[in-house]
Amino acid sequence: MPTNLPPDYANAEKRFREAQTPAEKVACLEEMISIVPKHKGTDKLRADLRRQLSRLKDEAQAARKKAGGHASAFNIEREGAGQALVMGAANSGKSALVRALTNADPEVSPAPFSTWKPTPGMMPYEDIQIQLIDTPPLDGEYVEPVLFDLARRTDIILLVVDLQADPLEQMETCLAVLEAHRLAPLQRRDGWQGDPRTVFRPFIVLANKCDDENLDEVYELFCALCEMDCEHLPVSALNGRFFELLKKKVYERLGVLRVYAKPPGKEPDLERPFVLKQGSTVMDLAGMVHRDFYENLKAARVWGSSAFDGQMVTRSYVLQEWDIVELRA
Repeated sequence: MPTNLPPDYANAEKRFREAQTPAEKVACLEEMISIVPKHKGTDKLRADLRRQLSRLKDEAQAARKKAGGHASAFNIEREGAGQALVMGAANSGKSALVRALTNADPEVSPAPFSTWKPTPGMMPYEDIQIQLIDTPPLDGEYVEPVLFDLARRTDIILLVVDLQADPLEQMETCLAVLEAHRLAPLQRRDGWQGDPRTVFRPFIVLANKCDDENLDEVYELFCALCEMDCEHLPVSALNGRFFELLKKKVYERLGVLRVYAKPPGKEPDLERPFVLKQGSTVMDLAGMVHRDFYENLKAARVWGSSAFDGQMVTRSYVLQEWDIVELRA
């Protein structure tokens, strides 16, 4: 059966072959896996890519142990439904946002460059958690190269600017730094004329310090002057203004969905969803629930918007948001 791979896959594969570091290779492999369409014709390819990814991660871990066992502060394990990197200029309020949105306690200071290493925290959204990572500012004289490795692996970048201090210049400066390190907004991928090894990630520009309605007009002016076709949101770390909208937008841009497991003869567990990439199938869920289900799945039933209650479905059935799934092995 033909794989019918999209053009984006060939570009990602080329970047993988040209990658210089294990972190870059891991980022490219993860991108390739996310691009490959899910059907029977790509089962072997996806399995091969996952094996390569697992081997690369094992090799990187072994290298760290050999070097003395001290893991870099920039090597942050992914947790929750997805990972968002909070980046931006000094004094834009990145740390204040992460502190207000999560359980993390990064240093918040009016002095510039108070953040020297990434600080992760978990942001609650409905019945899931999303990992946010505060990062050192992008406009210093020196930025650790490993920060950009971390950014290449993340799911989404939240670029923070200070609405009350020339946000347009801040945004352009930060984008220039990122593009110099082969990182760019996903919105710029079509027609890209820069380095072919550039990795593209979804961006949301957060105009922080939009603390009250008096600043809404300033925000509208900022949006009107922006030439980049990128999503923008006003927020306020001071009082949480527009936080719920921010959480919703981050979840939507992660490209994931929530499904719930239902043990045979019992009620579904609606408090602990399984989070999968959009386009995932019953077999993808089976692999997350338990290896036995993946290897010995006999039947599956689904309750959801695209199926009548308790409908028997095939292994390749594509799951939808909020589906309830019963697996039988």
